[in-house]
Amino acid sequence: MKILDLEPGDARLTADLLPVLRELRPHLTEDLFREVYERGYAQGLRFTAAYDDGGACVGAAGWRIVDNTSQIRKLYVDDLVTAGHARSTGAGRRLLGHLEQRAREAGCRAFALDSGTHRTRAHRFYLRERLDIVAFHFSKRLVPEAD
Repeated sequence: MKILDLEPGDARLTADLLPVLRELRPHLTEDLFREVYERGYAQGLRFTAAYDDGGACVGAAGWRIVDNTSQIRKLYVDDLVTAGHARSTGAGRRLLGHLEQRAREAGCRAFALDSGTHRTRAHRFYLRERLDIVAFHFSKRLVPEAD
């Protein structure tokens, strides 16, 4: 398995990573994804792709390093998804391990992600990977949902 960071403008973002990411974020169009990454990149957003031995993208992660008062420095995972056909192959574990190592190298004190309450299979995976449930995440929608 090969794990690569993809910079804005890299054709693999839309050709390889976006189809996998859309399994988690189906609302993302190619244009919206480009726009979000261009704006988010300045805020620390990065995308990492996992490729199987045949060269197919089987995992995608959006992440950033954040400094704040509660955890001082953490690597926060915005998105983590394994392609449906590649689940239970170790791709998610390898991607998560890669990001955790990157967090350690960056001097992070914490590694964090949020997961929707309905994603029980993902929760089992995170708990198996020794992540703990440490907080509730509260949110309020400020714009109406798109049709």
